[in-house]
Amino acid sequence: MKILLIGGGGREHALAWKLAQSPRVEKIYCAPGNPGIAALAECVNIDVNDNEALGQFALQHNIGLTVVGPELPLTNGLGDHFAALNLRVFGPARKAAALEGSKAFAKKIMHKYNIPTAASAAFTEADKAIAYIREQGAPIVVKADGLAAGKGVVVAMTVDEAVGAIDMMMRDKAFGNAGNLVVIEEYLEGEEASLLAFTDGYSVAPMVAAQDHKRIFDNDQGPNTGGMGTYAPAPVVTEAVRERVTREVLQPVIDGLRQEGIIYKGCLYAGLMITAQGPKVIEFNARFGDPETQVVLPLLEGDLVDIMEACVDEKLADVSINWKNEAAVCVVLAAGGYPGSYHKGDIVTGLDAAEARGAMVFHAGTGARDGQVVTNGGRVLGVTAIAADIRAAVDKVYRAVPEIEFAGLQYRKDIARRAFNRE
Repeated sequence: MKILLIGGGGREHALAWKLAQSPRVEKIYCAPGNPGIAALAECVNIDVNDNEALGQFALQHNIGLTVVGPELPLTNGLGDHFAALNLRVFGPARKAAALEGSKAFAKKIMHKYNIPTAASAAFTEADKAIAYIREQGAPIVVKADGLAAGKGVVVAMTVDEAVGAIDMMMRDKAFGNAGNLVVIEEYLEGEEASLLAFTDGYSVAPMVAAQDHKRIFDNDQGPNTGGMGTYAPAPVVTEAVRERVTREVLQPVIDGLRQEGIIYKGCLYAGLMITAQGPKVIEFNARFGDPETQVVLPLLEGDLVDIMEACVDEKLADVSINWKNEAAVCVVLAAGGYPGSYHKGDIVTGLDAAEARGAMVFHAGTGARDGQVVTNGGRVLGVTAIAADIRAAVDKVYRAVPEIEFAGLQYRKDIARRAFNRE
């Protein structure tokens, strides 16, 4: 079978790495890919948002399955376009992807189907939003309704900070049209976790729970990023919590969407806060998380292609999905200045040396120049290690990370510290 993978980041490199292990895969194409993915797939220079060009490529190259990595192609209707061409695609259609594309839509579904989440209100006028914030007080959470590359959320500890977030999103248009509507939520106390699941629109199969580290600096200091590292399994999600999330969150949202006439097929990502009252949904994503994929997929036993096809064919209940009894940790190496402005084009060295120490290096924001790997994004690489437990995986990954060098390199040195706090 030939596979087309859409995207060019660390998540897609991890997907390519796992898909390439399937004996059923004859060839992988990746649009647009990156230098790391190029070792596993033929990279083709097609924009991820060009539905027409991607569809034509899939038809011309006899693609048996298309796997969509990023959220934007999904919310832009790539799944619908491929379905119209009788092409098989792993990833939800546009209406289903609205679960990520519109926070207001996600809230509406959650409230309608009694899925535990923070109390919230939505606003299209800045003055009314600010009045509501002053009435509610702080801490409070301000979210741009639309897609903002993982940066459209401000957890405001003061009223002034929340008002500043409204000004930034609604008046200054920091995220363009994504901030035309804002959702303001109550602040939830607890520990965050991510639980991804495979789904065919009827059944759900949760993966191993992970915990992302959003802030740029150690001890969760500094501004939010797209994710500075992650580990799995996250001890905060006990087996009892995982079963409860499946029962109270994952299954009800899939069933609720189906009642709305929407069949959701693909990967469903629940961003959770584990509160004293139980798990509550912070957000849904309509695809694999980044960098969660870099720790979840290495723990998956068996053939990812079989699972994805079962989702497409509405036969997920017939597939047995197993997980290794091990742990994985991923540390993101970011460009200096990220998540603000940063330099591109710096030479990256030490990739082979890091892998010689037993790590996997997933390329996130890299490019190639004169036969060398160079930086080409804010989050440049994700260094992942697997071991018997989290502490051993942390030791292993932090032995590998210093082998890699590029100008301005920064990374967190405390990934998985919450897991140790629970020991």
